[in-house]
Amino acid sequence: MAPSLDTWDFSPLISLWINRFYIYLAFAFGITLWICFQIVIRKQSFIFKDQNSQDKSVLKATRDLMTNGSISLEKKEVFVSGVKIFYGSQTGTAKGFAAALAEAVSSLDLPVAVIDLKEYDPDDHLLEEVTSKNVCAFLVATYTDGRPTENAEWFCKWLEEASNDFRFGKTYLKGMRYAVFGLGNSAYASHFNKVGKNVDKWLWMLGAQRVMTRGEGDCHVVRSKHGSIEDDFRAWKAKFIMQLQVLRKGEKKPCDGNCKKGKCESRQPGSEEVEPRSPAQDRLQQRNHVQEGPFESASADESGPEDQPSVPSVVDVEDLGTIVSRVRKEKRAKVQQEEKAGLFGNAVTNEASERRAMITPALREALTKQGYQLIGSHSGVKLCRWTKSMLRGRGGCYKHTFYGIESHRCMETTPSLACANKCVFCWRHHTNPVGTEWRWKMDQPEMILKEAIENHQNMIKQFKGVPGVREQRFTEGMTVKHCALSLVGEPIMYPEINRFLKLLHECKISSFLVTNAQFPVEIRKLMPVTQLYVSVDASTEGSLKKIDRPLFKDFWQRFRDSLKALAAKQQRTVYRLTLVKAWNVDELQAYAELVCLGSPDFIEVKGVTYCGESSASSLTMANVPWYEEVVRFVQELVGLIPDYEIACEHEHSNCLLIAHKKFKIDREWWTWIDYNRFQELIQEYEDSSGSKTFSAKDYMAKTPHWALFGASERGFDPKDTRYQRKNKSKDISGC
Repeated sequence: MAPSLDTWDFSPLISLWINRFYIYLAFAFGITLWICFQIVIRKQSFIFKDQNSQDKSVLKATRDLMTNGSISLEKKEVFVSGVKIFYGSQTGTAKGFAAALAEAVSSLDLPVAVIDLKEYDPDDHLLEEVTSKNVCAFLVATYTDGRPTENAEWFCKWLEEASNDFRFGKTYLKGMRYAVFGLGNSAYASHFNKVGKNVDKWLWMLGAQRVMTRGEGDCHVVRSKHGSIEDDFRAWKAKFIMQLQVLRKGEKKPCDGNCKKGKCESRQPGSEEVEPRSPAQDRLQQRNHVQEGPFESASADESGPEDQPSVPSVVDVEDLGTIVSRVRKEKRAKVQQEEKAGLFGNAVTNEASERRAMITPALREALTKQGYQLIGSHSGVKLCRWTKSMLRGRGGCYKHTFYGIESHRCMETTPSLACANKCVFCWRHHTNPVGTEWRWKMDQPEMILKEAIENHQNMIKQFKGVPGVREQRFTEGMTVKHCALSLVGEPIMYPEINRFLKLLHECKISSFLVTNAQFPVEIRKLMPVTQLYVSVDASTEGSLKKIDRPLFKDFWQRFRDSLKALAAKQQRTVYRLTLVKAWNVDELQAYAELVCLGSPDFIEVKGVTYCGESSASSLTMANVPWYEEVVRFVQELVGLIPDYEIACEHEHSNCLLIAHKKFKIDREWWTWIDYNRFQELIQEYEDSSGSKTFSAKDYMAKTPHWALFGASERGFDPKDTRYQRKNKSKDISGC
């Protein structure tokens, strides 16, 4: 029989129901304790693992230190290490923008530096940005007539020269990241933001990578995109900050499907532009790059072979520019294949026909403005101021005093405007091209000499009827008797220099050739000249690099080899020393050692000629030594070289001549040249095919008293009208 309900005891259940709140609370408390316990356990486990990892890192570093002598700890990859802000400012606007940009960058906890371009040496520091992982921002203003501001002149000049210099290639700044903001006024339409555009272009030509498109600030309120130049900058600054944030993360821009084969190889983290662009914009920018970049460059010839895809049968007109370099490379490869197949002669002909002219249209315009008469594709002639002086009876140059040259019958020319140095005292402010070997089209020497004489005569004709010009000297000036191959550049680079010299001698024209001592092989091959000069602008490797700024990496060895080659010459040889105050005037003992190395017949010591301000050089009038300082230097130098004495002086040119004692006969100096005798000797040399040689003493002539050192005339010919003596202490007009 089933038990009744009265026999069941429900009191425990009722009690639990009554106290259910406390049961829930206890249960929740227990769960909380369990959760806290788990958190503590996991945290301790994490700390233990971290300590264990650190211990392992320290142990590994210790092993590295013991085995390799260095510690290599793993570091988190950094895509942007800092920002450098460069400014070129005239009124302070760009400088203020640089400070504002620095403040904005600092908010990203990035190191930032603001740099005045006047205090920045690109030669020493710009290459560091290739590996520094910095982002460089250039805020540059355009000054009068499209020129850079004063504090940015040297930087822009260096950048322009480097982008067109054979020493630098298209990958020189590869890895450097930059952005440019230009400041200008669109009211000057032809020069609007010219400096900013140029800086952007030159950096690109050297291989640097844009992180964003160039910004252009406009002072013209009406035409400004954002209403004022300040607002233009603020808009650009906001984009720049956004770019930095993207670059810091190392993010890669997704491919938009318009690049080659769908691969954005050029858009690596932290490089190139990451702004979204349309396909049309991509093609436009690609076309602009071709237009802005160098159409031909030596660096293209020096670059290594690359696998290039074949040119498609149908090409978009806008894409033609991008395949130009590829076609050239394929053509060079074809030439190489033809050479291997025995078609070497045709290959050389094709290559020569494709060589570019040394004188570009822009260079032709610049040199013509400077008074050059350009010849063919690489030569030039110019009327020396001393030629003009002697036509008017006002005296000749120091070569007239030292060697008897008639300045009004002297033609200053060069068969090569190119040079292998970029000297700080360059007369032409580096408007001429530079190179280490002949890479241009070549004109024939007959044409060069013919047009040089014609152009020289035409310039002489312009003095007919000019007040003060002497009729006899004008008539004599129409017949060239001397040729100074020292106009500009490096004449010895011209491959047909010996043929050119032979033509000069056949025309009974003396030859004075100047070389910068960087081509020893060419010096050895050079046929006899009336007088061979070597420029010795410094006596130590460091000062030569600082003053001449040579292109060759082995410039010092080439320099010394050139002096040794000079010592083997039997004709008249000259060291030309240019004294630059505070640069090379304290190297007396080193100069003396170089004299022993080359054993020159003569040493011309001349104070540097100041040719005005140049952004390519820091030279000022403070670097021009006084005549008394040049005399003191010469006297001290002669004391170190016992086989030499001071022979002549030309105070107006701030120049003295040291001569070897073999030219002092019976206490009289014979530094002048018997030019008629030289022509006889060189003819005998040619007739004997070089077997009948002659020496410097075979065509010397007696030096007049007025030209000697210590004479009251101080190197001025008494037959000529003199310059005012008060202007003689420093020659600032060149000679």
